[in-house]
Formats: sequence, C-alpha cells, structure tokens
Amino acid sequence: MAKEEKKKAYGADEISVLEGLEPVRRRPGMYIGSTGVDGLHHLVWEIFDNSRDEAMGGFANRIEVVVLPGNRIRVADNGRGIPVGIHSKTKVSALETVMTTLHAGGKFGGEDSGYKVSGGLHGVGASVVNALSIYTRAEVHREDGRYMQEYSQGKKKAAVKKIESSKLNGTIITFEPDREIFKEGIFSWDTIVNHLRQQAYLVKGLRIHIIDAREMGEQVLTKKNTNIDDTFWFSDLSLELPSTTFYFEGGLVSLVQFYNKLQKPIHETIFYVEKEVDEVGVEVALQYVDDFSSKIIPFANNIYNLEGGTHITGFKTALTRILNTYGKKNNLIKEADGGFTGDDVLEGLTAVVSVKLREIQFEGQTKGKLGSTEAQGATATVFGDAFTAFLEENPDQAKAIIMKGLLALRARKAAKAAKDSVLRKGALEGMTLPGKLADCQSKSAQESEIFIVEGDSAGGTAKMGRDRKTQAILPLRGKILNVERARLDRMLGSEQIKNLVIAMGTSIGDTFEIEKMRYHKIIIATDADVDGAHIRTLILTLMYRYFRPVIDAGYIYIAQPPLFKIKRGKEVLYAYTDEERDKILGKDAVRLEDLLAESADDESPMEGTEAEVAEEENKKGAAKATSAKIHIQRYKGLGEMNAEELWETTMDPARRILKQVKVEDAEDANKVFDMLMGSEVPPRKSFIQANAKYANLDI
Repeated sequence: MAKEEKKKAYGADEISVLEGLEPVRRRPGMYIGSTGVDGLHHLVWEIFDNSRDEAMGGFANRIEVVVLPGNRIRVADNGRGIPVGIHSKTKVSALETVMTTLHAGGKFGGEDSGYKVSGGLHGVGASVVNALSIYTRAEVHREDGRYMQEYSQGKKKAAVKKIESSKLNGTIITFEPDREIFKEGIFSWDTIVNHLRQQAYLVKGLRIHIIDAREMGEQVLTKKNTNIDDTFWFSDLSLELPSTTFYFEGGLVSLVQFYNKLQKPIHETIFYVEKEVDEVGVEVALQYVDDFSSKIIPFANNIYNLEGGTHITGFKTALTRILNTYGKKNNLIKEADGGFTGDDVLEGLTAVVSVKLREIQFEGQTKGKLGSTEAQGATATVFGDAFTAFLEENPDQAKAIIMKGLLALRARKAAKAAKDSVLRKGALEGMTLPGKLADCQSKSAQESEIFIVEGDSAGGTAKMGRDRKTQAILPLRGKILNVERARLDRMLGSEQIKNLVIAMGTSIGDTFEIEKMRYHKIIIATDADVDGAHIRTLILTLMYRYFRPVIDAGYIYIAQPPLFKIKRGKEVLYAYTDEERDKILGKDAVRLEDLLAESADDESPMEGTEAEVAEEENKKGAAKATSAKIHIQRYKGLGEMNAEELWETTMDPARRILKQVKVEDAEDANKVFDMLMGSEVPPRKSFIQANAKYANLDI
C-alpha cells in the first residue's frame, strides 16, 4: 500500500499547456534546427525572408542587413511596412500580433494578402526570432508615421507607439540573440554575405546592401543629429565600414556562371527555362563542366533547401530520362553501354532549380526539404520539355553532354570492377588488413583511433609510443594520389588509398557504409613542413570527395605535434607555436637573443675604456651562461621524436592537441578544393600570387 501511495497521480492537471512564445524558448530546435551557429544565422534568414517576400511581391526593391555592435542584426526594407492598426481578433496592434504570436502573419490570407508566393510565414519567423532574442525592436514606416515597439524574450516592453511623422515606407527589425539560448554564437560576416549573394540572384531587380558596423563600437552616427536607431539606411551615410552590395539582372543564369567561374565548361550555352504549370512556377538553369563532382542548388519560394525535396526528385528523373532517350535516338549510346544511371548524368553538372508555389509545404520549420508533391510533376514537365528542345536545337552541345555522361558511365563500370577486386581480395584473404597497418586491440569503434602518419620512420616511432589497446598506426609512403584529378577506378589502383579504404572498413562509392567504420577518430599526423602540409591536403581531398559522411560525423582530426622542445636546466617543455615558445622563455627569450647577438664575434678585439671592456666581457659571459642553461630543438618531422616524446606531445589523449575537421560551408569548400587541387592552373596561380605574402614557409 505504501508503494501505491508513492505513485504520483496522472490526471488532467498534469498536462502542461505552454502559452504565447514559451514553446519556442522551451524547444528552439523545433523551429530553427539547432542552437548552434547554424541556428543563430537562421534567425537572420527568417527576418530577411520577410523583407525578401515583399520584394518578390513587387512591393520592395531594396533590403539592407547590418551587423551591429553587441552581436545585433538590423534588417531594413522599403516595402509596405507591417500593419500597425488594431487587429480585430487580438484587440492589439497588428505589429504586436505578428511579433508575439505564432502563426500570425500576412501570408495566411491567400491572394488577398498581397503575397502570391512567399518563402517564410511572417508570423512564424518574426515571432520565433523575437522569442529567442534578449532584445528586439520593430520599427515601421507607413501611413505617414513612424511606429515602434520593443521586446525582450518575446514579451513586449510597451505598446506600439507613433514616434513621429514619416514619408517613408518600410520595416526595420533589430534583434540581439539571447545568450541563454545561443551560448557561443557570433555572427559570421562570410556566412551572411554568401547566403545573401545567393538570394540576390533569385530576385531580379532586388538590391541588397550588407554592412559590418561592429567596429563602430557604441559610437553615435552623425547625420542630421541622428543616432543608430534613427537612421533608416546605413548605406546612405558616409561610413568607412566593410560592406558589399548585390544586384543581378541575369537571375539563375548569373548564379550558374558564378559557381562555374573556376571551371572549364563542356558546353558554352547555359540552359535556362522559366515557366508556370498548374500554378507552380519552375525556373531551371544548368551547365556541365569538366569536373567529377556535381552541384545542384535547390530553392522553393527562394528558400534554400539543403536536403532537396520533391522538385529535385522531379528534376533528376527528367534529366536521366531525357539524356538516355536522346543518346539512344541519335546512336550515341551503344547497346553495350546499357544506359545512364542517375549518378552518370550528374557528374560535372551545375544546376539551380527554383520553384514557386502558393501553398508550400516544407518538412520542418527550418525549410530544409520541400514536401509539396505538386512540385515534382511540374518540375519534371517544365524542365523535360524545355531541355529536350535545347538538345535538339543544339546538337553539338548535346553531343558534348552525352559524351560527358558516357565517360562517367564507363568509369563507373571500371570503378565497380576495381572496387569489387579490392573487396574480393579482402574476402579471399579473410579480410586481411594492410600489412603496414599496426591495428589496435579494441574492437569498439567508439574508443578506437587510427593515426595516419607520414613515412616509415614516423610510423615506427608511433608504433612504439602508442597505446596498443585503442590506437592503430597506418604509415603512408610518400604523397597519395590527388583524387581531385582522378576517377574512382584509377584511385583504387593506388596502394596507399586502397590500404586506407580497407583499414577504415566502410568500403567506398555506392557501397559505402559509415556504420562499418572501424575507428571513430581518424587522426592525420604529418610533418610540420611543406611536404607534410601537401600530404595532409591530399588526404583531406580524399576524405571530402569520397568520405564526406565521415567528416560530417566528426571523425576526422588533425594532430598538432609541438614545434619546439625547450630544455631549461633539467626542466623539459614543449611549445606548439612561436608565441608559445616565447611565452615559455619569458625574459630569457629576449636576453638570449640580445646577448648572443651582441657577443657573436668572440675573437674580435675589444676597444674602449677599461669599464667598457669589462662590461662587454660580462655580456659574453652572461650569453654563454644563458645559452648553456637553455636548449631549443625545432621539430620538423615526427620521426625526429623518440617514442616517449611522441606519446607525451601528440598521442596521449590527456595532453595532446587535436583539431577537428568540419565543413561549415559546403559550397566554399567545393570551390577551395576545385581551385587548389583541380586541373585548372590559372585560378590556382592567381590564388598563390594573391596570398604569397601571407605564407610562412619553413623548408
């Protein structure tokens, strides 16, 4: 009975009801995806999307995004301005309703609202940002007045009030993310610029200004005695601040040109179509380039869909069908070739697919994946008809595209044969691991780690210094193949790469399975010289192009061995940078350098008074004494350390320093790998010339 009494009653009163914006603060991930850096920037996109939708509706042609001091963001547009009159249902200002109530906005009312299509849902985006901000200010210019309301954590500070008369029209939203929610979030200038550049391509005639005003501190702007809050357009002020402006008339064609500016096109003419079918607007631009990877950039109502969706399914299906039909009809695809798969026709493709729908459905509030079923059929129809006509009207360019696909098809078959050979060899040998691999004893991937080291010398030292239970060592002999310039079949012919693939256990290509990963830490440990940096880059290129899920899972690390070993008397210390070395030495760093410089020529005769000669002799003695006490060794390779030193500095989990490899912007990463490791020399040469002055080479 006592046990029964301890049970807590479960009745109607135990059902929690969260009111207002409390659900957003309780479960922010449901609305913005995460509370990390991505979620932080999602706040900017939500407010920007509202302004952009005004431009899509033809009510605005200018948007300004300002990064302010104190990690604040300010977004202004010259649209109609959020209504400020009293709402009939909420009995408060429409502005307050939009900013403090979920699912309240100007995009739920159909065509009468003035939004034929929209990317965001005004009340959801603005209210969510408001809920997750410690400070928000909404300023509206409309109906000959300037209105303002401030909030904190989604709650209003006072009623909407008219500040003064105004002849302007537009909305200004300023917000500061709440540190309770976003604990380490700082806005990234590059992330904001890259995202808004993309948006400028999608809305023809829209001018987007982006300004970094953080260096102003809290100083007051001087223009007609106005301050930060009173200034409508920052870009109209004479401010020497980092800024950029985007304005494109070419739309998606210009966007494809931007993505392919470092590439060699397979066909010069960029395909483009824009048409509406069954109230779904479809816009597609594409071009093939001489590359192995593909880029498909999907948008729905100008929202970037990271995970694709129904419109991409329709596009890929139509693309494969049309190229197969054209190739066989014109006897370009032989019977022995079979036919293209979806992967064959994607190789080297850069495409932008944008759809616009009146009633749009996303899978989740973050809008990462389009779920509207009507988009699939509309995209397939519009793109299919137009691309068929393009191929018929441009036979030379069509042939170049088909030939590109055939290269991919034949390489796929050769790669499959090579891969099957690798796997079959492993099976015949009982899945024998590479002979160079010194595996660990543990069978748990979670606690196991593999060090990829440069050369047999470092490999031998690492094998002696490791923890045999959890640490495996795989030495590489020289530089591995540059996979940016090689297909999978040639790649698997490389002994070094084959050893790594077998050691990882995941297989590769279409049979890749991250669940079979044998180590949850792959640690790249190369020498601290030019060759070491090159080998590290080659390994990262391999991982990025063929093992991207392994990077996304956080399994790739770069070891940070020390640069210096400092012996001061009996004390031994390690320094990982020049600055750390100087910090360890402290005053001795300056004294040692100065004294040794002054006493460089011990044999030179001394001149001067007896006192001056005595002072010189004292300096020399001090220099010799100091240098005798301090010994500095500069490491250039792991092989220069003994096993104990390597364990203490680079392999001991309690003391080592590892850098985790992450991809923050996939498109930027693509461009960097294309430029640095691809076959086109001019972009790489330009990059080297522009950045040579920053290089610190220790050869």
